[in-house]
Amino acid sequence: MPINKLYPSASEALAGLLRDGMTIMSGGFGLCGIPSSLITAIRDSGVKDLTIVSNNAGIDEVGLGLLLQTRQVKKMISSYVGENATFARQYLEGSLEIEFNPQGTLAERIRAGGAGIPAFYTRTGVGTLIAEGKETREFDGHAHVMERGLFADLAIIHAWMADEEGNLVYRKTARNFNPMMATAAKMTVAEIEHLVPAGSIDPDHIITPGIFVKRMVKLVDPDKHIEQRTVRKHAV
Repeated sequence: MPINKLYPSASEALAGLLRDGMTIMSGGFGLCGIPSSLITAIRDSGVKDLTIVSNNAGIDEVGLGLLLQTRQVKKMISSYVGENATFARQYLEGSLEIEFNPQGTLAERIRAGGAGIPAFYTRTGVGTLIAEGKETREFDGHAHVMERGLFADLAIIHAWMADEEGNLVYRKTARNFNPMMATAAKMTVAEIEHLVPAGSIDPDHIITPGIFVKRMVKLVDPDKHIEQRTVRKHAV
């Protein structure tokens, strides 16, 4: 008998999964491909002391910025957070922890976690603050720093299309961190823009197999924000 992975709302898709102090991976790059409805549902749930793994922290009042405004986040494991004034203020006042990662290192830590690799060595960050307190080894005449793989309690992701079995397709830049995060958590919940019957997606086009996706919520007229709108000036 097929398992129904589709839930009527984001809050119902997250029911029973959220708790204080948990680690959550949140997909997206800037504001592209972020799981907005699931982030809002987490905010509304009131859970706190969260560790969030995400490339960035959204902006004020959009994306993960919502959770920062309500002070539900204890620690961010991120690469770039320069667009969020709330983040900067909380960090400088000492109420928010940050574990900075070079962007490629963050991506590989997530991928490694999903592949069951507990740690790996990289040249990136050697001789900088990133390497402080970490094990280093020499390979082929070069120093490498050891980085730990990342694995979360929950991954929340955004996909363009899904079938009823949870096979996912992402669209263009919204693909970003979503596929690797889908593999690197005990539970993955996806918000989707389009739902199609099982078997409708060409197997060669599936990016995240449904085995990784436990719950889904279909979006209705999703909001898509632009972090920094840049337009071409028309000739007069």
